[in-house]
Amino acid sequence: MELNIVWNQPDEAIKVMKEVASWRRQKGYRVWLDEWLSREELITEEVNKENLCIGLVENNVACATILQWVDNNWWPNAKMYDACYIHKLCVRREFAGRGIPALLIEAIKLECRKRNTRYIRLDTGWDEEVVKRIYL
Repeated sequence: MELNIVWNQPDEAIKVMKEVASWRRQKGYRVWLDEWLSREELITEEVNKENLCIGLVENNVACATILQWVDNNWWPNAKMYDACYIHKLCVRREFAGRGIPALLIEAIKLECRKRNTRYIRLDTGWDEEVVKRIYL
């Protein structure tokens, strides 16, 4: 299976994030509120609309995430492109269990190489055991 990353997709990425957040809330997970998932909240000085991307499998939207090249909130001493910061990685339910996060990480590694970025940093809470297992 091949995953193609499409940059500059804020509306589609937000749609996927809301879909995944809604499903997770229904299952009782702690997750982002819908009001946090808007252009006004997500697009900042460090996150441009270009940083919101989607992943396509056979032209179907399978996932979405935010890729930042600087994150002064959590890594204030890091320089631009020292690391890639992944936020709100979401996989649509119909693609669950198909290795989409691993495919996305491989695509991100290619982007990092283009920028001589040495690290990939993932955003999740310490108590998010399911999410940590997916990332690992």
